[in-house]
Amino acid sequence: MSTFHPNGLAAAVFSLLSISALILSFVMLASHWIKNHILAFAIQSWVIAFLSAFIGVSGHYPELILIAFLTALLRGTFLPFLLIRLLDQAHLDREFAPLVQPSSSMVLGAALVLLAYTMALHLGPGARIPDPTALMALTTMLAITLIGFLMLVLRTEALSHLLGLLVIENGIFLGSQILMPGMPLLLELVILFDLLIIVVTFGILVRYLKREVGSTDSRVLRRLVG
Repeated sequence: MSTFHPNGLAAAVFSLLSISALILSFVMLASHWIKNHILAFAIQSWVIAFLSAFIGVSGHYPELILIAFLTALLRGTFLPFLLIRLLDQAHLDREFAPLVQPSSSMVLGAALVLLAYTMALHLGPGARIPDPTALMALTTMLAITLIGFLMLVLRTEALSHLLGLLVIENGIFLGSQILMPGMPLLLELVILFDLLIIVVTFGILVRYLKREVGSTDSRVLRRLVG
């Protein structure tokens, strides 16, 4: 596996950006206001864009500079704009009946970070990742991905589920920037535009559910089955 191996200041900058992205995942867990989730996702996407640009410049991967620009444009700007418009059209503000309170969500999130660290320690040697910075990247990737799955489980609104999926993808994308910085540019572009298709499709579904069912709460939808 070809990984990016930063040293000194580069490693410190990478660590700061990675930890910032992880903290923003906890911001989503700590709030029931969906606009806060969208804002945190947008900032997280910008952090990942800066991370891509930084690795592109430091590691001499020019294709990552283009990926960073598209990440900031699509993930950090255009997708949040679409999500906020969708939120306004659905007349939603927050999760009114979450399964657990924010404090409990934060505790579960912290437990998942510890699980991610344990998994990274076991996966690192097998994947030939001796570098501590790369090991931290693997930990951050696993932690953000697990927190995204936690959002899918604990949230009930369809838009929150969509944000959970986007957080999962952000976590995978962040890890790939250092674990596989030489990933083909075409593959990176396909992933970015797949996200746009997912959001547009989900937006159509949410508007349909709001018009036909009157709610986008997953528990209400489950009661309609059968």
